[in-house]
Amino acid sequence: MSTFVLVHGAWHEGSAWNEVIKQLEAKGHQAFAPTIADHGKGVNKNVNHAQCTQSIVDYIVDKDLTDIILLGHSFGGTIIAKVAEAIPDRIRRLIFFDAFVLNDGESLRDNILPDSQALFDSQARESDDNTVMLPFDVWREAFINDADIELAQSSYGQLSPEPYQPFIDKLDLKQFYSLPIPKSYLYCTEDNVLPQGEQWGWHPRMSNRLGLFRLVQMPGSHEVMFSNPIGLAEKIIVAGRD
Repeated sequence: MSTFVLVHGAWHEGSAWNEVIKQLEAKGHQAFAPTIADHGKGVNKNVNHAQCTQSIVDYIVDKDLTDIILLGHSFGGTIIAKVAEAIPDRIRRLIFFDAFVLNDGESLRDNILPDSQALFDSQARESDDNTVMLPFDVWREAFINDADIELAQSSYGQLSPEPYQPFIDKLDLKQFYSLPIPKSYLYCTEDNVLPQGEQWGWHPRMSNRLGLFRLVQMPGSHEVMFSNPIGLAEKIIVAGRD
């Protein structure tokens, strides 16, 4: 039996993992899905990256979870890298699931397309709480392109505005890149959130920054936790095995 801690991406909250957790638990594993600080609906969005990270550290420590497999999806990849710096002795393996792997000194914003940077900068300026929101057409075509319109709409309804400060905070990752924790990269081959290929894509652009890592691939979009939770749970187990 393994213990998984699943860290969601931007616009999401912990409940995005509900169906995946059911599948992992049915196979005898433990799985937890905390919501990052000031994420979700009806909460204050005034949070920075360090506070986001600390909320996940606190969750793991408060529950006294050890020997965990820590997975980060998308933006969550930037969180698990910093969590690993804080509590390396509690982590058996890191899984970056279609996730940002930042170079030392970079922000998430530095790693997205200029058009996306401009969109989010504008949204954050025009909002009254420094947040950004994903347009439905982008969600439909780029994020969950393997789902029918009904699932695209129902899953979009679970999203909420994302605090922008964690996107623009520059991260010191020197310690992360010195850690001996084993790493996996789980890549969905139809993920179109970042343009496919070496210049912008998740794999090999992001994955290769990990150095030595296990590559696990599956068909599907960026949001297979909604469109194929059974298949995703199976691949998470493969990515997390010893």
